[in-house]
Amino acid sequence: MKDNIILIGFMGCGKSSVGIRLSYRLRRTIIDTDQWIEQKQKKTVSEIFEESGEEAFRCMETECLRELIKTARRQIISVGGGLPMRKENHALLKELGRVFYLKVTPETVYERVKNDTTRPLLQVEDPMERIRTLMEKRAPVYEACADVIVEVSGKSFEEIIEEIERNSK
Repeated sequence: MKDNIILIGFMGCGKSSVGIRLSYRLRRTIIDTDQWIEQKQKKTVSEIFEESGEEAFRCMETECLRELIKTARRQIISVGGGLPMRKENHALLKELGRVFYLKVTPETVYERVKNDTTRPLLQVEDPMERIRTLMEKRAPVYEACADVIVEVSGKSFEEIIEEIERNSK
């Protein structure tokens, strides 16, 4: 075990926000896999989706995990919402560290991301329906991947961070 804390969950569940606060609390650096890919590709996630397609991006996510397994120690790692959907990533996530699923309601997600135009999967006619459909499909996968499930809707950052801290030892 690499002693990393891995944050997974649907877009808008708070992986980045919780991860940043957790990194300060635990004095660990944070790695966001989407940002890692953007730096390596010198393109935004939206540009990668547009130019190369979702499958190419998903391959980049897997490559990112393989790289982090070699290099990441005692870090907070926030992964993109779709990353756990690839079966081969499950074992890689477990090898990388302790996996926390930040579970959120569709309504909370919608409120948090409804005005965010940088999320390619939500640029559709009915974003709320898209959120529900994607969450239905992804929730069982997130649960199967997770070592710990943390309900985040209606909780403060402090409550969420304390729960992660308690379960990361």
